[in-house]
Amino acid sequence: MAKGEKLAFVLGGGGARGALQVGALRALYEGGYRPDLWVGTSIGAANAALLAVFGFSPPGLERLEEVWRDAAQRDLLPPHFLRTTVRFLLGSPRAREKPLSRIREFFLAHGLRPEITFGDLETPLVLVAADLASFDPVYYGRDPEESVLEGLLASLALPPWVTPLRVRDRLLMDGGLVSTLPIEAALSRGATQIIALNLADPRLVGAVEGADRSGVGPLLARMLATVEYRQIYLEARLAKERGVPLFVLNLRAREPVPLWDFRRSRALMEEGYRQARRQIERWPDQRRSSQRMTGTD
Repeated sequence: MAKGEKLAFVLGGGGARGALQVGALRALYEGGYRPDLWVGTSIGAANAALLAVFGFSPPGLERLEEVWRDAAQRDLLPPHFLRTTVRFLLGSPRAREKPLSRIREFFLAHGLRPEITFGDLETPLVLVAADLASFDPVYYGRDPEESVLEGLLASLALPPWVTPLRVRDRLLMDGGLVSTLPIEAALSRGATQIIALNLADPRLVGAVEGADRSGVGPLLARMLATVEYRQIYLEARLAKERGVPLFVLNLRAREPVPLWDFRRSRALMEEGYRQARRQIERWPDQRRSSQRMTGTD
């Protein structure tokens, strides 16, 4: 890239659908794209953080794929959303902390040690969380002394599975609450070009409605989807207004995948790779002329 330009990889939220991003990232690497900045929210924060630590290279991608193969074998998030919600609301604090401990131990086992700070990383990283105390987004990574693991756990703290984290005067939860595809966070760190990996899938609303159109589930699904798509639209408009070229890789499984179902990780990684390859082939050559990257896919 030309001097002064900064290409950001922006990784959105989507739970188990994050495996699609893993395949897409391999396609981006093979296409010659290299990030100057990682930005992630929710499961995208996990992928971004791990590659920032592992390195964006064939060995780093192999390690990330192994993380996802391991996730497919574990019960990281209990299924049955509404049942889990009721247990979350009625259960003891200790019971609600179990998923967080399980997730923390999972990342520790894969090399994300608590002493690793943002200042240790070769490529800058921003992880997005939501502060329920101040009603603001929180961008981990501005302070080089902050723990990457702390920022990741905050970005992944998604009720009803994981209770919000109390960190000093903040009450932090999943970054998808304020930015499901964190384009604004990339702009705040000076991105001059953005490649965003979007996992939003409107078919999930229909899947919930197909099961029970009159229940609470369909209403909640539509509420969340409305907020999610409005966020994406506004942040994409912000990039356009600032003249920052934005390309979006829209990644979807063949069938809708709930947030908590990690069993299909292998197939999703392969599907994400195929979809990204097809979309990247239609892009202009960013490395030759960054001024031509002006659209979204």
